[in-house]
Amino acid sequence: MVITVFRARVKPERQKEYSEWVARMRELAATMPGFISHKGFYADDGERVSIIEFESEEAQRAWRMHPEHIAAQSKGRKEFYQEYRIQVCTLQRESAHPKR
Repeated sequence: MVITVFRARVKPERQKEYSEWVARMRELAATMPGFISHKGFYADDGERVSIIEFESEEAQRAWRMHPEHIAAQSKGRKEFYQEYRIQVCTLQRESAHPKR
């Protein structure tokens, strides 16, 4: 499993439009082969954190290179983000309760 942790601060005046773009990207990502999940969280200090899971590096790479996603990334850098950080990780261990 490949996990992407995306941390960002969005320009306050662009929040509404950004939310619409996020909804579209979430919808599109869910159609990609190997997609597992996407969860978004907001911290009290305004930071947004998204956790996106794909079955493999190949599946995550296909998502990263999807033309509509590339366009959204460019728009984000130019118009939405004050700052962002992306970390792509591979799962080393997992436990859950109750067991799945």
